[in-house]
Amino acid sequence: MTNDPMPEATDDTAPEALDRSQEWASPRRGGPALTRRKVLGLAGMAGTSALVVAASGPPGSASPSMRLGAGRGREGGQGWIGKPLPRVDGPLKVRGAAPYAAEFTYEGMVYAALVFSTIAKGRIAELDTGATEAAPGVVFVLSHLNAPRMGPMVAFGDHEKAAGNDRRPTMQDDRVRWNGQPVAVVLADTQEEADHAASLVRVVYEAEPATTSFAQAVANGTETAVLGDWPVHVEIGDAEAALSAAQASVDAIYRSPHQNHNAIEPHAVTAVWDGDELEMYDSTQSVVHNAWTLAQMFGIEEEQVHVVSPFVGGSFGGKFMGLPEVLAAAAARAVGRPVRMALSREAVYRLVGGRALTEQRVAIGADRNGRIDALIHTGTSTHTPHNPHPEAFVFPTLTSYATRTLKIDLQWAYLDMVSNHSMRAPGEAVGSFALESAIDELAHELKIDPIELRIRNEPAVDPLDGRPFSSRNIVQAWHAGAERFGWARRNPTPRAVRHGDWLVGMGCGTATHHYSREPTGRARFTLTREATLAVDVAAHDAGMGTATAVTLVVAELLALRPDRVEVRIGDSTMPGVIAGNGSQQIATVTGTVVAGKAAVVAELLRLVRPGSPLAGLTSEQVTPHEAGLSATEDRARYESYASILGHAGLSEVTVDASGGEPVELARYSMASYGAMFAEVRVNAVTGEPRVTRLLGSMDCGRVMNARTAASQFRGGMVMAMGLALNEATHYDERNGRIMNPSLSEYHIPVHLDVPEIDVIWTGVPDPHTPMGGRGIGELGVNGTGAAIANAIFNATGTRVHDLPITLDKLM
Repeated sequence: MTNDPMPEATDDTAPEALDRSQEWASPRRGGPALTRRKVLGLAGMAGTSALVVAASGPPGSASPSMRLGAGRGREGGQGWIGKPLPRVDGPLKVRGAAPYAAEFTYEGMVYAALVFSTIAKGRIAELDTGATEAAPGVVFVLSHLNAPRMGPMVAFGDHEKAAGNDRRPTMQDDRVRWNGQPVAVVLADTQEEADHAASLVRVVYEAEPATTSFAQAVANGTETAVLGDWPVHVEIGDAEAALSAAQASVDAIYRSPHQNHNAIEPHAVTAVWDGDELEMYDSTQSVVHNAWTLAQMFGIEEEQVHVVSPFVGGSFGGKFMGLPEVLAAAAARAVGRPVRMALSREAVYRLVGGRALTEQRVAIGADRNGRIDALIHTGTSTHTPHNPHPEAFVFPTLTSYATRTLKIDLQWAYLDMVSNHSMRAPGEAVGSFALESAIDELAHELKIDPIELRIRNEPAVDPLDGRPFSSRNIVQAWHAGAERFGWARRNPTPRAVRHGDWLVGMGCGTATHHYSREPTGRARFTLTREATLAVDVAAHDAGMGTATAVTLVVAELLALRPDRVEVRIGDSTMPGVIAGNGSQQIATVTGTVVAGKAAVVAELLRLVRPGSPLAGLTSEQVTPHEAGLSATEDRARYESYASILGHAGLSEVTVDASGGEPVELARYSMASYGAMFAEVRVNAVTGEPRVTRLLGSMDCGRVMNARTAASQFRGGMVMAMGLALNEATHYDERNGRIMNPSLSEYHIPVHLDVPEIDVIWTGVPDPHTPMGGRGIGELGVNGTGAAIANAIFNATGTRVHDLPITLDKLM
């Protein structure tokens, strides 16, 4: 078990921060004449010789290549993987030189402000923009009356490049579909002028009956949720009968509210048209998807849309293709000038949905030894028509515990509201709260230690379909976490530990997040005579450290120092179709890097001269070593990259590579796991809950970068604190209006709320994934909310089933 994921930095454990402090290679500002696409096209063309090779493997061929690197820490002889490399973009960010979407400027650019509907359903009877158009600085008012003709967004999952959050039309008719829908976009010379003018728009509505409460939606009738092509309903045996016959059981309802996205950078878009070509600087986690979707909507070719997103201030599932991109592009086309649309915090709440409201039933039946005979997880979540994102809270229950019978069912209840959106660990975050709370309740009833109960029900194979686990070491994580956290000191009797006015308790919960890898991972690798290597891939970094982790993997596999590697991401003209979602990005990109390493080596061997020490050797007989290649069995047979390219008369060599199909998913049940621990204090007088310690003991395969991994885990656990104790979006059920669309009224944890957070991991590589790693970005959100709730029960004896756990529920 790796007990210290962030060892003290020394020369042989932590490379220095890479110097990326030069100005970001941006397009020339002031007009669209020279785009980043054209800048990249000119690179390396003046006075140099270059070789470009397409070297992608056939579909399904990636698995043998991946096994080459899986679970091995010295593939390139460097040992970079797992080291706590500081973020490669850190110098740019701390100097304020990292440009975000709302910081690109063009000559003649105008600023956008939105006007929101005030009814939940109906039509616009009259739109009076006279006072607005007469206001100082106003250039144009966009509405359904004059918007360019556009098709609907293609929703996520409908095509490999689709990323839309809603299939409904955007400003193409007079219909109002939710309270807060944009009904006009005011464009002005300054943001202040646009904001003022937007307040002058007058709208008359013809309201229609709308469904704006959960109770009303359920009364209207529900339908079985569909995830992709899968109706979310599973029955193995007769779980209800087994529950009735069980020697011990729990059967409870758990509720979670609507929750909203609150990334530190609100959504922003800068859009400009040059004829029929659209260039967009976007705060997004889906550049290629957005470019393709916008092309479909505006009836142009995909190559005519260029989306750039070099830096993103947090996304968490909320920054896929959405209304900001559509409205900014439509406004720019209508007015013929560049448009910047930077959403206010209120606008994020009105336009960008978050977690759906859920009502869940979890019932568990077991024998007196705690062996589970029946496991039932059913319930309902709110949803909107034409929305591809279900709040699939049943996911954790599918594979977490061995059970003789299983019943799973998810129903949708439809509301007239903003479409719910993916939000970090969608479904799993609130589903794990319900499941892991119920497990704790069963442990209390049986007087069995909660960790021991979980271990007794550890499955040997996937409970759903019998596939073997690719790698599952959650028991090891439980033992190591319990020892480090001091679980043995926990008093199992509720309300037994008190320090002055504060009741003290400990709790735990299991975290799980499914593994995924995209089949559309591609990248371009350019190796120069100076032994530098550039990787171009249409991936994203919204703060998770993608470029930093990939830098270490590339350095490891090709035997380079990290400061000789540059990873370039966030551009739709780059290879690959890789969304920054589902904790799959690193797996997808590292799979491509493994294939890219093989392609680079093969091309270099093709270039070696007859007299080279490497002449006659095959790819299987050589290994990257000290910025070159050497014979695996004889390191003396070595030639540097610079020498190979120099003798070939080339300044650089470029190959494209594909990670291939994720065949591992068909063979194995794959997920990341965590044993989550919480200690809380609850004031016996006021009911105020405080989290005093958190620990996550993770089983996530091989960690690529200790520093960014620990940051991801801690960030997820902080987000889970908000889920457990603070966060709720409040709707006025009379009209569907969000009542707390600001950080002054929507509460999230702040620095003083967050305690010491300890993170450890098993470090056991998964032998069936690229480089042995699995996803980590969403793991920390799962299980932590339940650990906090279970700790509150241990402290107070009060079991709270409805999130968030606020002091009024503990008094």
